[in-house]
Amino acid sequence: MHRGVYFDAWFPRQHCYHPSLPPRRLRMIDDLVDLRATVLVWAAMGGGSLSLPYLEQEAFGPVDARSRFYGFVNDSEFVAACHARGIQVLGIVFEAQGWEFPVELNEAEDEVLAINELRGAGKRDWMGLREFSANRYPRLWRPVEHYFPDGLVNSAGEPVTDLIEECVVRDIHGQPCHAHWVECPDREHRCFYMDRNNPVWREYLKAVIRIQVDAGVDGIQLDEAELPMGAFQYGACFCRDCMQGFREHLRALPPERLAEVSGGALAGADLATFHYGAWLLERGHDFKQDRGSTPLFGEYYAFQCRQIATYFGELATYARTYARSRGREIVVSGNFFNLEPMYLALVDDVDLVITEMRNTTYRQPEWYRYVAAFAGDKDVVVVENPYGGVVPELIGLLAEGRGHDLFRLSLFEAAAFGANMSVPYGSWMGSVIEDSFYAPHGLAAEIQTFLADHEHLVTRRTANEVAVVFSVASTRELIGRADAGDNTTNARDESVVVPYRVATRALADAAVPFDVVIWADGATAPDRATAAALARYSTVVLPDVHAVTDAQVAAVEGYLAGGGTVVVTDRAADALPRHERVRVAGHAAVDDLLPRGRQVVTAGSFATNLQHLADGSYALHLVGYGYDAELDAVPLQRDVEVRVRLPEDRSCATLVTPDGGRTTLAVAREGGAHVLVLPAVGVYGIVVLHDGELP
Repeated sequence: MHRGVYFDAWFPRQHCYHPSLPPRRLRMIDDLVDLRATVLVWAAMGGGSLSLPYLEQEAFGPVDARSRFYGFVNDSEFVAACHARGIQVLGIVFEAQGWEFPVELNEAEDEVLAINELRGAGKRDWMGLREFSANRYPRLWRPVEHYFPDGLVNSAGEPVTDLIEECVVRDIHGQPCHAHWVECPDREHRCFYMDRNNPVWREYLKAVIRIQVDAGVDGIQLDEAELPMGAFQYGACFCRDCMQGFREHLRALPPERLAEVSGGALAGADLATFHYGAWLLERGHDFKQDRGSTPLFGEYYAFQCRQIATYFGELATYARTYARSRGREIVVSGNFFNLEPMYLALVDDVDLVITEMRNTTYRQPEWYRYVAAFAGDKDVVVVENPYGGVVPELIGLLAEGRGHDLFRLSLFEAAAFGANMSVPYGSWMGSVIEDSFYAPHGLAAEIQTFLADHEHLVTRRTANEVAVVFSVASTRELIGRADAGDNTTNARDESVVVPYRVATRALADAAVPFDVVIWADGATAPDRATAAALARYSTVVLPDVHAVTDAQVAAVEGYLAGGGTVVVTDRAADALPRHERVRVAGHAAVDDLLPRGRQVVTAGSFATNLQHLADGSYALHLVGYGYDAELDAVPLQRDVEVRVRLPEDRSCATLVTPDGGRTTLAVAREGGAHVLVLPAVGVYGIVVLHDGELP
């Protein structure tokens, strides 16, 4: 498993300014070595969404002697220095962002006196994508023809001289949308939301990728991977290319399917000239209010899911192909945000899954089990989100020398449940808070050292008896209502009950280890449900799984035929088989969800995950909660009895804890369970059940 570092390295007590990350210093690499880092995410060369010449300056530009005095380097030099220490660096492509900054120049316009943070020096103007594509600053930047010798031509065959005007996302009234989550409200800069469906923007992004690869990055991270679906929150996108693509999508549907998805509303419509935005406005819809019930929204959503899969795949393939043309192999990743189902179709195109969790909390084992299912056999790196969660509070505690156990929880919890929570190193605090997130170095190094030294006790392969199905088709509407607000608030409406979430939280709170199995809908992502994927579980829980495909029904039938037990809650699909081993339960009734009993029973306050190690041993990961604010600690839980049912008997047990402890435990057998007594466990403990010597 990778040990990632969220390496924005933005400055403390100052805005986290997109897209350009601060200059790097060699001393940072010593810190990264202490943190046992293997990969840096959001790490290098973000300035392409300002202009290509600006990106080249980040990558290869000269560094003056005064800066060299303190070990400052350009980004290509930093990447090379990381390689010397065995650390991979990902170039970050801010796909959705198109920037314009206020600038102050000398009279000759051959020197930048100030940009973004102005100081009243020189003549005032603007600098960004618009000026680059118009060759506005010939004494400062290479012309656009240097990068695109044949120029840029849009889908209508027209030459492009204004990248923003051409490629911006537009709302239903044709107005350009902004990427509000990165614009600092007390600054004059402007970030426009760009649209990857536009072939011009894809050609521009490919140029960004070429520069990053030439600068030596180990991989390309495509941020805002769902482009332009994230613009739904702003009532977009209705640009020419989106409307043309959707028109072609509708025309390709069989007549009966078209009638079904439109409810007959398109009868008699001229699809050769159909404009979805104009059609909605005629019917009184603005694509902002009650979007889920907007006519044709479901089909438009499905269309855009196909678009993001197509064009994300195009850029991923281009990055690998270009790197090979330069004699190199690279990895490709993207920011899959909260791993919503629209990202499922992109997993095949990446080597590493990166997720910027929507809501960062102090306890979320059930979310990490979903993350592990989403990533499958691929490494996953998680980063925190400052909006709609605990990060600002945690930073405040750490600044006071408190909250160390809460920070330990954030990293140990992820590792225990199948993911890697990155260490923040000047990570993003949004566009409003003037600060960045640096964890206390000694604390972060302590945690990372334990994880690195015990990585042989962490594996993706589990021995959990229970699987919970996440049905994309069944949960999409509920989760859409529950996860309210845009991505500057990340609000959650807790009044909306999502049975899948209730069931997995109840199991996690009861210390029941479980896996998640994701059933895609076959439209937004391939449906890969099989009986073989369920076969090893004694119980499969279907919480509110009311919409199923033929393949999913066949998977349940095959699973039942093999002797498995199914538990359904809430709405159950009529197509599911009637069988004596199909039970009905409430989505929060833990024991009813487990007709074969609990695999792990403990009186302690833990969440658990049971992993099957490479040498045949089993590792029961226990994450302890119950943080006491007065003590500023997660108190030790002492003399805790644990009963765990294993697929095979093991004669020995050892408790491994982050304080360096290795405690031999007596193992008893009662009623098919291994019974152990843990002398003391705090935030995290790993019980290794083995034969012979501890691995």
